[in-house]
Amino acid sequence: MRGTNQRTDAIIIGAGPCGLFAVFELGLLGLSAHLIDILDKPGGQCAELYPEKPIYDIPAWPVISGQELTDRLMEQIKPFEPVFHLGEMAESLGKTPDGMWQMTTDAGTVIQAPVVVIAAGGGSFVPKKPMLAEIDAYEGESVFYAVRRIESFRGKRIIIAGGGDSALDWTLNLQPVAERVTLVHHRDGFRAAPHSVARMKELAGAGAIDFVIGKLNGLVGDAPNLSGVAVTDSAGDRVLAADRFLAFFGLTMKLGPIAEFGLNFSENLIPVDTEKFETSVPGIFAIGDINNYPGKLKLILSGFHEAALMAQAAFQRCRPGERLRFQYTTSSTQLQQRLKVA
Repeated sequence: MRGTNQRTDAIIIGAGPCGLFAVFELGLLGLSAHLIDILDKPGGQCAELYPEKPIYDIPAWPVISGQELTDRLMEQIKPFEPVFHLGEMAESLGKTPDGMWQMTTDAGTVIQAPVVVIAAGGGSFVPKKPMLAEIDAYEGESVFYAVRRIESFRGKRIIIAGGGDSALDWTLNLQPVAERVTLVHHRDGFRAAPHSVARMKELAGAGAIDFVIGKLNGLVGDAPNLSGVAVTDSAGDRVLAADRFLAFFGLTMKLGPIAEFGLNFSENLIPVDTEKFETSVPGIFAIGDINNYPGKLKLILSGFHEAALMAQAAFQRCRPGERLRFQYTTSSTQLQQRLKVA
């Protein structure tokens, strides 16, 4: 649901482990949540940067991968039916006449809530762009750094650049719908899953896609309309015909629009209290690596603790006048009903 006014109890910026566990803690208290993340899937750094990297300091798990942790958290919050706005950036924040926070994303989604929770790690992931002249003039029309709707690429001639999982995955996923897919990489070696690489080479060998080992030189066309991508390969300089160019060169971290939310920052971190993990602005909380306080440890475990205390304070803002009774999941019928295990 994009471009429509939606209401919830808490808007969570960031769908990494801390943001996902915040859904659980809020849900136990009967509070609903919408999550916004610029990535196209939940999990944050864990799922995007090290999905197979072992993590050794999650309680009760001697070892768990970043993707496994994400999958377990998604399973845990399923009873609370959170709403995800993936592939979107939290762009602006304001107040409604009735005192609600109103968040607008770069995709035009508008969400209102009494509470905002910033769980954005070190900030927003933004794509690393290839150094090509005038690339900005093509962005949004012919040049993209993520795939939000596969259908928008149907029947197009697509050039995909990169050597990681995203480049290989979208080469395989777009091949059935595109007129033609060409993968361009500077070498015949990849940082992607071996089975994806094998499948890509199988398709290339069968003539179903093109694989070009070469260097990107520039974009050709009447911006923002693309007609080709200039490359240099073993055949020399040439232009590959294209309607769309997808660049997957990884991500970098920047505060992005969060820096414009009127919060106090200290060295790109948000100071919070350790009672509620509230920021300098009432109703806006910060948990995980984005926050700072005396004794702060940048651990997923610490972020989980912060989410639990944040939820208690968020309840008071979302349900003013209601008494919050502390309960245990092991003995509370109400909590077990919310978890759908009773």
